[in-house]
Amino acid sequence: EADLSEQGRNFLNPDDPNAFVLPDLINEFTEIDLDPALSQEEKDKKKAERQQHCDEQAERIHNISQLLRAYCLFEKDVQYVIEENKVVIVDEFTGRKMPGRRWSDGLHQAVEAKEGVQIDRETQTLATITIQNYFRLYQKLAGMTGTAETEAAEFHDIYKLDVNVIPTNRPVARKDHNDRIYKTRREKYNAVINEIRDCHVREQPVLVGTVSVEASELLSRMLKREKIPHNVLNAKFHMQEAEIVQRAGQPGTVTISTNMAGRGTDIKLGSGIPDKGGLFVIGTERHEARRIDRQLRGRCARQGDPGSSRFYVSFEDDLMRNFGAADRMTKIMERFGLEEGQELEHRWLNKSVETAQKRVEQRNYLVRKRTLDFDDVMNMQREVVYTYRNEVIDSEEPRKLIFENIDEAVPAKVKEYLDVDEPNYAGLVHWVNTTFPLGLTKEKAQFETRSVDENAQFLVEKIKDAYERKSAYEEPTAVKSLERYIILNAIDRLWQEHLYAMDALREGVYLRGYAQKDPLIEYKTEAYDMFVELMANIKNEVLNNLFRSTSNLQAFENFLATLPQFLLREHAPTAPTAGAESRIRQPVGAMAGVVAGDGDGAGEGVSIDLPIRRSLPKVGRNEPCPCGSGKKYKNCCGRVA
Repeated sequence: EADLSEQGRNFLNPDDPNAFVLPDLINEFTEIDLDPALSQEEKDKKKAERQQHCDEQAERIHNISQLLRAYCLFEKDVQYVIEENKVVIVDEFTGRKMPGRRWSDGLHQAVEAKEGVQIDRETQTLATITIQNYFRLYQKLAGMTGTAETEAAEFHDIYKLDVNVIPTNRPVARKDHNDRIYKTRREKYNAVINEIRDCHVREQPVLVGTVSVEASELLSRMLKREKIPHNVLNAKFHMQEAEIVQRAGQPGTVTISTNMAGRGTDIKLGSGIPDKGGLFVIGTERHEARRIDRQLRGRCARQGDPGSSRFYVSFEDDLMRNFGAADRMTKIMERFGLEEGQELEHRWLNKSVETAQKRVEQRNYLVRKRTLDFDDVMNMQREVVYTYRNEVIDSEEPRKLIFENIDEAVPAKVKEYLDVDEPNYAGLVHWVNTTFPLGLTKEKAQFETRSVDENAQFLVEKIKDAYERKSAYEEPTAVKSLERYIILNAIDRLWQEHLYAMDALREGVYLRGYAQKDPLIEYKTEAYDMFVELMANIKNEVLNNLFRSTSNLQAFENFLATLPQFLLREHAPTAPTAGAESRIRQPVGAMAGVVAGDGDGAGEGVSIDLPIRRSLPKVGRNEPCPCGSGKKYKNCCGRVA
């Protein structure tokens, strides 16, 4: 992570000490609500202003944070390359480009701004899953790799899989030399060049492994200066990969590669090469994971052929600097008076390097395990949502699911309004009339005369009757597709918003550790509450769209045309009548408020606004006037219009 220091914040906003502090909206809203001098409109306006200010502040802080990460932590030709005016991510383990992949949360846009290339829109996350939980979806799981032995504990902990080692087809003839350790990177690279020159003179083929595109290009420049012919294989030249690998075992060939040549490639030796020692693999740096180093060593001595390998390490390498006590070792080298370019070489030092690698592997394993613990929470939510979604898609009778939503959501809303110390009957009537075309008034509803459960049952029956009446005007097959769409649209839209909210929760929940609380427990608690709210919101969204969606506009107009007359009678027509289109339409209200006023009226003014249709095609301003005068429409009849 990267963040501004206090000095940096003061430099950016010297006049505003709170520029990087989010306002406490809860306290501010409470103060606004308790201010007697403000009317309700003024309170709502102030709250909206404060909310907008908070959103702008949060976005600004987030953008600066992502730009800092882009400039400080992400390096060109290491984490990404520039290709066709676009930022393309490079896989740190394989060294291959990942076209189509983008960093989320605005980070990719920050890197694009840093490099001055075209900034594309942020992608929308539709679904997330960790690779571990993705593999767990399979009923049977197995795999084969040459380097699983070092990760046996992780395979057992996460997948409950044991690792079995299969002997090689022929005995391995590879010689793994001790690492050569240097004080600085410059000394290390010079030693690598000398080793390559010696091999090139003997016509022994060499494969040089680097950890990044940048390092491979640096070595390439140094070899060009020494006039040693060579091939470079990295994410920038992946199109020539097959051809480069095919030539890599020929006499005198030098191949510089990132980790992309460290797996899945058999380098065939040319004639006479086995007598010269076979392929020589040089590693210019130890990777964080021992697996990657073993994969690189495994490029030589295939199928019993001879071969050798050696790694060159410096105390300026990232691994040694962060985990290998590089400062202490550098001081020891200076105390013994080692000259520039002189190396250390001993099998004990190999163990020291491997110890540093084990520390990194353990740290990375704990990070992956923690990520999985968090994703297990999301995984349970994911199963519920996708099971429900698949049920909607596969259902032959989606109306049953619609009615289930009504049966669950309406009683919850009724309890929200009535199951309190002071029942809010007017609020319930208003909600009903803005969501459903029932045209209820306090007098007609008579909520006071029934219990909470009876009122819920009363509304459920009325809503179902109204929906059956609306559906009677539409094609039965089209109604099924529409019902599926209403539910799926609610699930998809709210699930996307839920994913964003869960990401934000996950980023911020680690701060609870300062209060001596376990972030994982806090995350589980909050995530459960958010999921309960999500499912309730999906049901309410379905209710809101139930009478605002149609498969056929004309059928919907017919339904709306008969609605005012029905609301003034005791019983509804069971099917559309021939004269439905010719009913009187008085533009008094709208479907969202089928009762005049706030729901307390008598109901005589119930009416629906319907769209006005043109009887003739629209005439453009510069087209000939349809009256036949020969003038332009704007200079004739259009002038009056």
